[in-house]
Amino acid sequence: MTQPDNSNRRFVLASRPEGAPAADNFRLEQTEIPQPADGEVLLRSVYLSLDPYMRGRMSDAPSYAEPVAVDDVMCGATVCRVVESRNEHFGKGDWVLAYTGWQDYAVSDGSGLMNLGPSPQNPSYALGVLGMPGFTAYMGLLDIGEPKEGETLVVAAATGPVGATVGQIARIRGCRAVGVAGGAEKCRYAVEELGFDACIDHYADDFAEQLAAACPDGIDIYFENVGGKVFDGVLPLLNTFARIPLCGLVSQYNATSLPKGPDRLGLLMGQALIKRLKIQGFIIFDYEKRFGEFFPQMSDWVADGQIKYREEIVDGLENAPEAFIGMLEGKNFGKLVIRVGDDG
Repeated sequence: MTQPDNSNRRFVLASRPEGAPAADNFRLEQTEIPQPADGEVLLRSVYLSLDPYMRGRMSDAPSYAEPVAVDDVMCGATVCRVVESRNEHFGKGDWVLAYTGWQDYAVSDGSGLMNLGPSPQNPSYALGVLGMPGFTAYMGLLDIGEPKEGETLVVAAATGPVGATVGQIARIRGCRAVGVAGGAEKCRYAVEELGFDACIDHYADDFAEQLAAACPDGIDIYFENVGGKVFDGVLPLLNTFARIPLCGLVSQYNATSLPKGPDRLGLLMGQALIKRLKIQGFIIFDYEKRFGEFFPQMSDWVADGQIKYREEIVDGLENAPEAFIGMLEGKNFGKLVIRVGDDG
């Protein structure tokens, strides 16, 4: 469907999901294009980021951020063009990083917008390697993981926007990087294209054994963004004083109850004590003031090829719900982005 220039399409949260989201949890509406007042800009979405955290915002369970209200526009970061400006800090045609959600048009008073200028080379990168996912990888690994040359790092979802960046930064810092991904194709990409030392398919029946073989000296850093059986395989391999930056638990986002099986909390706490593990959860907003440190360094790494980046771009706002549901099932390969409109 072509992006309209006389109306605003928007996806709202129609109902809160029980378990995995379904198409009927979203509702596509058509409204008038909002008009900017003095000091405001009218933005047209070109790219929309789809990210796992959005599943949490669909729930009304207590969390670090307010949930999306039923009948409100689904949240999400966007890269937009300025259609009309009544704000001196932005000109017509400028590219901006915004947070306007799943819709074609929005107005902003400029608060929270990042001006990307009139002609950024890869504007959608601001949603991935040069934006929140890349920033998450950078700060979580370097500030909490504290990688040292010769250490072993393991990261799950190793071909996703966070995991892929974590592994590559670890290699830059002289670590052995072991990835975990779903399927032979993703594992091959992690090793042959991203430079991981090894990558283990978490679907393998002998996953734990393969992981142990890939980490003969144990694990010094486990960058946690998945949880579930991957962590079960990692836990016994953790070295004394291992560090675990925790930014997500994708495997649990659709859960409606605690996992079946024995209570493993005692095992985890025992290992944390005996091995003096450092387990630290973080939300990237905690590091907002350090974005100026991250952005030029990551830009340089991307420009000189030390960090490689892969996007999966889906055309059409109307395809956002299906793409989002598939992402939570691990069907995407790389950073998932919706192309809402044309670049012009």
